[in-house]
Amino acid sequence: MKDRYLIVLASASPRRRELLDVLGIPYVIILPDASSSSATPTGANEAKISPPLTEGGIDESPLPDESPADLVQRLSRAKATAVADRLASLDLPDITPVSDNPQARSVIIFAADTVVVLENKILGKPVNPTEATQMLRSLRNHHFHYVYSGLTVGVWQTSIQAGEKLSQSQNAGQINRLSIKPYTLELLTRLHQSKVWMRAYTDAEIDAYVASGDPMDKAGAYAIQNNTFAPVEQLDGCFASVMGLPLGELAAALNDIGIPLPEIGQLCSGYSGYPCCYKTTNR
Repeated sequence: MKDRYLIVLASASPRRRELLDVLGIPYVIILPDASSSSATPTGANEAKISPPLTEGGIDESPLPDESPADLVQRLSRAKATAVADRLASLDLPDITPVSDNPQARSVIIFAADTVVVLENKILGKPVNPTEATQMLRSLRNHHFHYVYSGLTVGVWQTSIQAGEKLSQSQNAGQINRLSIKPYTLELLTRLHQSKVWMRAYTDAEIDAYVASGDPMDKAGAYAIQNNTFAPVEQLDGCFASVMGLPLGELAAALNDIGIPLPEIGQLCSGYSGYPCCYKTTNR
């Protein structure tokens, strides 16, 4: 896979980067918002939202009557499409030709969106420690909540006319870059829903966790992978999805378009300590 495609992660989330690192896939990060990123290696269903979320310049507020499941899928597609629009203007690493067309070049975009939902209310990232404390108490005091993750895999392909290059002088040498032409984009979107039960952590534990600063950049004000606070008592779903990148859905989406991943079951289970949902839901 790594020899045939350039992999682009449409997120700066440390959690999503960590999960991709588990798979050992080389990638670059390109955010949807041109002002904040560059290519660097590495109704009844209406959901209320508090507070509004943004990532990479994408407005993550739900549309009227939009369910959380529809929201995360739409946003993952929007992120992938925005990154595709940016690719033509960026200096990308060399991409090995794929397909029967020697001039065809392909990039695979991974884009995801994850929300925590409690009683049909989307819990965004807390705006201050007080709100983080309130979120954690609400999650503890209710029987369970849901986490929805939408994942879009985009196949971005362009044709490059032979011999047309952009030359850039640097010191005494020349750097030749292939110029990018109009592209095609195919999108495959998948959804994962997890059901999560929190343990009966104490108010004192909440205070210590909030004081650590860890909840402040996380939807729902918690990290399932935090071994010190360890907020989750029971999980019916995907550990990686709750973190922000459903690896089982990623493997299934790539398999659907004929791109194999390494055997993720052992890698994912070894990292999370939970059985890999890909084994039970996609095989």
